[in-house]
Amino acid sequence: MENSIEHLRNIARSIRIWVIKSLAEAGSGHLGGSLGLADVFTMLYFNVLKHDSQNPAWPGRDRFILSIGHVAPVFYSTLAHAGYFPLEELLTLRKLGSRLQGHPGKEHGLPGIELSAGSLGQGLSVSVGLSLGFRLDGLDNKVYCLLGDGELQEGSVWEAAMAAGHYHLNHLIAIVDRNGLQIDGSTEKVMRLEPLRQKWEAFGWEVTECDGNNMEELSFIFGKLAQGSSKPQVVIAKTVMGKGVSTIEGDYRWHGKAPTRAEAERFIEEILNI
Repeated sequence: MENSIEHLRNIARSIRIWVIKSLAEAGSGHLGGSLGLADVFTMLYFNVLKHDSQNPAWPGRDRFILSIGHVAPVFYSTLAHAGYFPLEELLTLRKLGSRLQGHPGKEHGLPGIELSAGSLGQGLSVSVGLSLGFRLDGLDNKVYCLLGDGELQEGSVWEAAMAAGHYHLNHLIAIVDRNGLQIDGSTEKVMRLEPLRQKWEAFGWEVTECDGNNMEELSFIFGKLAQGSSKPQVVIAKTVMGKGVSTIEGDYRWHGKAPTRAEAERFIEEILNI
């Protein structure tokens, strides 16, 4: 773990601010989940993943698969902060001809994108395939896959989970954004997921639960994961939708809503004072 906790917090703060700026400029997009995941993305790209922003196709890189494609704003903001492209390009989000569309697409030419995402439930299957491929080639590249908790209502996720457990894909790490909310409200009202830990364990995974907005805890958990396992591993990261902006925290209505310019100014001011 190379970066200090305070430095990581500062990066996460800036990532959130640029998410808000880009969404206010676009006038559309997914704010709530993007703000909630800023800490997880910061930990991954600045302390965990093997990657090189100056050589995005480096064969030795770990693979990060974003399955929950609609949180593209926080993904883009993280990639820009990590040096994959200029921060100013974030202001082209969702614009005609931009490399930063509403969901990540490899065809748009943005460096750092491993999978075109949008249709939920696909990322873990791709991650299983990548992990199996690395094993066949005798490589130890790790594959990290980020899923939304509402996304777990897709049956294809559990087919992939079953395969990963069966083949003991111990270089595969899934992360579940467990904010308890989806576009129509609470996940437990829309389609109950609990007991979630026991579900993953039943499919042959090693399960860790943590506070996904606590940088110290994330640092400890990912440091522990680095020690390895004989099983695929999943982190159930309990996050707060809209984290950092008190007036929208835990409000599912901000799942797919962009701030006005006036709201953006207030939201940024609050984040700067955290």
